[in-house]
Amino acid sequence: MRIGLLTGVCVAALLQLPAFAQEQSTTAASSPTVRPIPNSDVMYRKTIWRVIDLREKQNKPMFAANHQITKILIDAVKRGELQPYKSDSLAGNFTLEEFNKKLIMPDAAPTLSDEEKKLGFEDESASGGGWGDDAAAGGAAKPAAATAYEYLPKQLYQMEIKEDMVFDKKRSRMYHEIQSLSLIIPAGETAKGYDLPIATFKWADLVKVFRNNPESAIWFNGSNTAQHKNLADAFDLWMFSSYITKVSNPDDKPLSDIYGGEQQGILAAQQVAGEMIEYEYNLWSF
Repeated sequence: MRIGLLTGVCVAALLQLPAFAQEQSTTAASSPTVRPIPNSDVMYRKTIWRVIDLREKQNKPMFAANHQITKILIDAVKRGELQPYKSDSLAGNFTLEEFNKKLIMPDAAPTLSDEEKKLGFEDESASGGGWGDDAAAGGAAKPAAATAYEYLPKQLYQMEIKEDMVFDKKRSRMYHEIQSLSLIIPAGETAKGYDLPIATFKWADLVKVFRNNPESAIWFNGSNTAQHKNLADAFDLWMFSSYITKVSNPDDKPLSDIYGGEQQGILAAQQVAGEMIEYEYNLWSF
């Protein structure tokens, strides 16, 4: 009797294996994360948006000279190694030409300083003249073409991370699954006075870029230059500082809009971070 019961249990388990394997393969193929968790193992999930200010002391190792993470991303896109997306939903993507246009500074034509004008230099963009131009020969002056300048990597010191806070009931652990990373032009670098998103990148694609470029994609260890870390490992170990700007809600609003101001949003972000820690702690309270 017992043998028959055990045989039935084993047969049922074997029948479930193909379905479980199919779920895992489907999850891995569709997920933007590196180590996706099957939906059947998820007991709790909350989506969180965080902003990383690369000027902060804790984030400086990701923003070292000639090794800026922003430089790594831009160079990878221009090499065709990384696909930029239009939003953190990863629904539509940018072409290389569209991405390059996003990097161009507005009104980037070169202009002369007051001192240069006093010394007799002429602003070619205003006069349309130049060395040996048609105006000097009595012909019609041709307007000079404006030179387009791109933002330097050191000017792009702000990024946004979208992550899922997931509790895996099979492993009894809380995981922070990074979904995407967005490159942003900070408000201080724009004439409009507010942040301007450039593009979003799938996290699984970024990890491949970091792993394939170990010499440049480094977390700079200023204390021991023999122990630089790869950026993929630095994010895995959460070796960066960030602050929460939005938590999944029915209205899809950032905390600053929900609580009526930037200062109130910062205070709410601290409260949300504390509540998440408390929630995870209470999972082990009986």
